[in-house]
Amino acid sequence: MTKESTHINGLILISPSVFGDDRGYFLESFNLQKFNELTGLNVGFVQDNESMSIKGVIRGLHFQTPPHAQGKLVRVVAGSVKDVAVDIRTDSPTYGMHFATILSAENKRQLYIPPGFAHGFAVLDDHTIFNYKCTSYYHKSSEGCLKWNDPRINIDWGLENPLISEKDMTQCVSWIDFKSQF
Repeated sequence: MTKESTHINGLILISPSVFGDDRGYFLESFNLQKFNELTGLNVGFVQDNESMSIKGVIRGLHFQTPPHAQGKLVRVVAGSVKDVAVDIRTDSPTYGMHFATILSAENKRQLYIPPGFAHGFAVLDDHTIFNYKCTSYYHKSSEGCLKWNDPRINIDWGLENPLISEKDMTQCVSWIDFKSQF
């Protein structure tokens, strides 16, 4: 397992060791001891989630507010996504900036997103399966979201006419109206 830091402090790309031959491959998708040693963190994941989406879907930009803020370790099991994290930590020098990367079943990369980030992804292949481990349980009244297409955040999702949920279309706030609790 290897790690790669990003231009935004706290976001960490992780590549697992993959052992393959003509029969297929094997990888250890998660090992708490190795993860904590590699990242220098002491993270405890309490909930795993999985979604399946068709090509063209955008999910996000979601977060949970303190004291129920979530860190996430995300990966793609089948297909591919453009994964995006937006820094919403008010004391961060990269506040309001975003990081984007391709996560796919092929590259097997994972992204650790600590609390204090809004997260979303654009689905690049049909029947993409997205998996994420969370450091806090889902808490409905702590949900928040930023508009996926906010011009201030300026994310190039790489999709024309994306499919957006009703919730993400109507309940997310613009950056200018956003008051971060982080």
